[in-house]
Amino acid sequence: MTDVTGVPDVSADVLHTLFHSDQGGHEQVVLCQDRASGLKAVIAIHSTALGPALGGTRFYPYASDEEAVADALNLSRGMSYKNAMAGLEHGGGKAVIIGDPEQIKSEELLLAYGRFVASLGGRYVTACDVGTYVADMDVVARENRWTTGRSPENGGAGDSSVLTAFGVFQGMRASAQHAWGDPALKGRKVGVAGVGKVGHYLVEHLLQEGAEVLITDVREESVRRITDKFPQVTVVADTEALIRVPGLDIYAPCALGGALDDSTVPVLTAKVVCGAANNQLAHPGVEKDLADRGILYAPDYVVNAGGVIQVADELHGFDFDRCKAKATKIFDTTLAIFARAKKDGIPPAAAADRIAEQRMAEARRG
Repeated sequence: MTDVTGVPDVSADVLHTLFHSDQGGHEQVVLCQDRASGLKAVIAIHSTALGPALGGTRFYPYASDEEAVADALNLSRGMSYKNAMAGLEHGGGKAVIIGDPEQIKSEELLLAYGRFVASLGGRYVTACDVGTYVADMDVVARENRWTTGRSPENGGAGDSSVLTAFGVFQGMRASAQHAWGDPALKGRKVGVAGVGKVGHYLVEHLLQEGAEVLITDVREESVRRITDKFPQVTVVADTEALIRVPGLDIYAPCALGGALDDSTVPVLTAKVVCGAANNQLAHPGVEKDLADRGILYAPDYVVNAGGVIQVADELHGFDFDRCKAKATKIFDTTLAIFARAKKDGIPPAAAADRIAEQRMAEARRG
């Protein structure tokens, strides 16, 4: 079912994306508008085969409404696969709020959004994502009980970036084990693109492990936060320069999606790609291009699942140690995907998809 709640004019392009494109096939998509607060949002529920759809809320100034819908559809589909591979009893969902959060975010807008989440009656459970933070989820939660990523003082687990970074670190160790026969990252040259909410925690793990770390970010303040604390980190001008650094062992995309495309893969010097960003593969076929170049790709939705493991646990009474133990298993899951890829003669991204799809199919039959 697709609801077009509160939106008087839905373009043909949006409807085509919902019903006829490869991005379609979702159970429910709700287009939300609250004129009083200026809220325009899309809530996409891809699947509830394994349980209520779980995924964060992205607040971003999209160039068009069509772009926002497409992002919600892609991200929610990715959450179905992520939650399946993380072993959670949750399907996939995602929401996007359209606009610049630094310009239009307000308590009134977040409360209005919370009412739309409430209207779904628990089919969708929200959390933080790009542009939304723990304090925002505390506001959203005032209108519904299906909000995670709240502050500890409001019964939540706090910042999910902590375990997201930890999970990526475990995936990176597994990648090193598969690529070089040793999970240790000491002495490895690792380039991190995006050192914001997740990236800066990842940098800390890498430095503690003894890795040589290079970073880049479009936000100067994010770079400065790292260099002020860790002056041994090397700053690179931009992502285009980072992916071309000679002798790079691991590339970690930790910003927005689409980092791996037809222009970046041919010049990438790293032997391993393992990062926190969602939807890193710009289009189908990129995973084969990586494999053809001998570059090992750790599927993004597998290694960045630490955050969703954390927020899912919040629904049952949060226990950090229990969550960290689950996130540690990302190491074993990543190795299992590499083994399945080798066995089936396919790229790791395809192997992860097969495993996730099998779990969802079994749940539907059950």
